[in-house]
Amino acid sequence: MTSVAPRKGMPDPELPRDEFERRFLSQFADPAFGPLDAEMRKIADAAWDAYSHHRKAPRTRKAGPEFADPDYGLAADWLDARAAIARAKARHEDKNGPLRVLIVNCSSRSEHTCPGEMSKSWRLLEIAGEVFRTDDVETSVLDLSRLTSEYGRHIHPCKACFSTAAPLCHWPCSCYPNYSLGQTQDWMNEIYPMWVEAHGIMLITPVNWYQVTSPLKLMMDRMVCADGGNPDPTRTQGKKAGLAKDIELQGWDYPAHLSGRLFAAVVHGDVEGTLEVRRAISDWLCFMGLCPAGPLAELSRYIGYWQPYATSHDELDRDHAIQAEVRNAALTLLEGMRKTRDGLQVTAGNDLEEPRQK
Repeated sequence: MTSVAPRKGMPDPELPRDEFERRFLSQFADPAFGPLDAEMRKIADAAWDAYSHHRKAPRTRKAGPEFADPDYGLAADWLDARAAIARAKARHEDKNGPLRVLIVNCSSRSEHTCPGEMSKSWRLLEIAGEVFRTDDVETSVLDLSRLTSEYGRHIHPCKACFSTAAPLCHWPCSCYPNYSLGQTQDWMNEIYPMWVEAHGIMLITPVNWYQVTSPLKLMMDRMVCADGGNPDPTRTQGKKAGLAKDIELQGWDYPAHLSGRLFAAVVHGDVEGTLEVRRAISDWLCFMGLCPAGPLAELSRYIGYWQPYATSHDELDRDHAIQAEVRNAALTLLEGMRKTRDGLQVTAGNDLEEPRQK
């Protein structure tokens, strides 16, 4: 018996067969699929079978001896993602390997889709990238604009398992892929190892409507499992909310899977919101246990303040100060990474016990 029963009462989203098939087949509106109508109907039948029987993870493997329930069938996708994270963690901890930095372009704008022009965030990323071109650094770039410009790139929304009970949120996230609902091609299983292997992370983002961009917010929400997420889904027998509540109430240690990494954050805008967004990003990263590299590593600036959008790239060309400040943010992160590896970077309070958990 659980101490607290999960609350129920929301409307059932189950679709009738005709509506499911209409939505499924609407993906293939291009006339090129016309001659394949009979084949598409057969595929729709198979998709309905998967949907109606709720086959979220049709391919599973036994968990094995590392888990509380070795015989429990875990999704093969999740086990592969877990293995990739383990390899990334080994790279992160290799004292003889290079320092690793991850630079994230958080803008959704790309010349390869509707806007027809590169983002200023990408240009600032290139400026920062020049700083990390040294023999002791390996740089990875995460370009979130590929969510809008590349086929098959998705970051599906967080389902807020953590809010039911922390152990229900698995590390890495086990909510996706969900084959029965067509929630596939999720990017996060590739993104998690990029964060894990990094010694330093640099986020570069514009302000969208007083907030972070849509791609960044999707990634932020899906990173919740990195701060307190359960590394053993067999303990909750998959997604059994009652079990998760019971485990949390018995005592949960909220493991911080990314703690100790350094970060830099650059936020730019045109009229409003840069300071608030920069603070939000910094607070989020600090709450996950990451550490700011230094005062110069956090930057909020306006480019072309109240000037036409059409000339914003020209404004960036003329703004040599922000270009230098972005270099300084990258240099600060690089210095912090080197000093941390050499044991010279001290972050006070890291060894103190937190009186409150997440």
